[in-house]
Amino acid sequence: MFNILVTGGAGYVGSHTCLKLLEEGFKVIVLDNLANSSIEALNRVQILANRSLIFIHGDIRDSSCLDRIFKTHQIDAVIHFAGLKAVGESQQIPLEYFDNNISGSLNLFNAMQRASVYNLVFSSSATVYGELHKSPLNETMCTGTTTNNYGYTKLIVEQLLEKLSQSDPRWSIALLRYFNPVGAHPSGLIGENPRGIPNNLMPYVTQVAIGAREKLSIFGQDYETIDGTGVRDYIHVMDLANAHLCALQNRINRSGCRAWNIGTGRGASVLQVIKAFKDINGVDVKYEFAPRRDGDIAICYADNQRAVSELGWIPQYGLEEMLRDSWNWQKQNPNGFNKG
Repeated sequence: MFNILVTGGAGYVGSHTCLKLLEEGFKVIVLDNLANSSIEALNRVQILANRSLIFIHGDIRDSSCLDRIFKTHQIDAVIHFAGLKAVGESQQIPLEYFDNNISGSLNLFNAMQRASVYNLVFSSSATVYGELHKSPLNETMCTGTTTNNYGYTKLIVEQLLEKLSQSDPRWSIALLRYFNPVGAHPSGLIGENPRGIPNNLMPYVTQVAIGAREKLSIFGQDYETIDGTGVRDYIHVMDLANAHLCALQNRINRSGCRAWNIGTGRGASVLQVIKAFKDINGVDVKYEFAPRRDGDIAICYADNQRAVSELGWIPQYGLEEMLRDSWNWQKQNPNGFNKG
């Protein structure tokens, strides 16, 4: 069975993907600097899978660390999650995002090439499409009009990988363009565990619902949408994790670079999500409206037919399961992975 290096594997999507990999019999080596993640997530992943993984505390910007990993563990493929991911924060500290997400990725790809490892699944984002296109977004649409620095870093790395694969046919690369991951493992043992103030909607909703925060700020109420609030394509994190396995299996022993949208193909507004959360879980969520957030767009949802037809990937979870599992995680872990 293949040995898979998972960078950023202790994070939200990374930990759920590690669980799926272990369940499918892969050997998993995780590299994470724990800047925005917890080792406890990986402890629980191993409990759920009843299998062990190898954890290495390190940074993708550390070349010597990467070289040791590739020399020691006979890596067959890399799933690359490591990076900073908050849209708002990326506007405030762009250089940190460029360093982590672009320079760090380049460092990783150089280390892969030194070790003759050419199979890669890259954690990208629907933000690469920018705001010029009307949803549903499909992979034939041009990219390059990103509205925020986070999306810009994903776009640059995508372009680097596309050119790399054109120059060297040994590379086999999957670009997974995520829409909006939410939910948690149905057990409630692992889920989204943001540090500080959440940057994404769902953990903010659940923290308000459990009383950890007073109210939710909804950024913008004057978009041209069904109720004035932003519309997004929410995808259950377990469906997203499964997409990485499908992409990995599709790319092994192939050549080239291919992009796939990973979303449900349906959009929901912020107010629709809040109402559904209340109806499904019986918990109220206080909210207030705030000005639009820099870098946000009104509507964003996927055309996922390429992933369905080429990867055989079909989302199994609807919005109800996403909201139920998010609340189940929060109830069981009111302080996230922190014991206090």
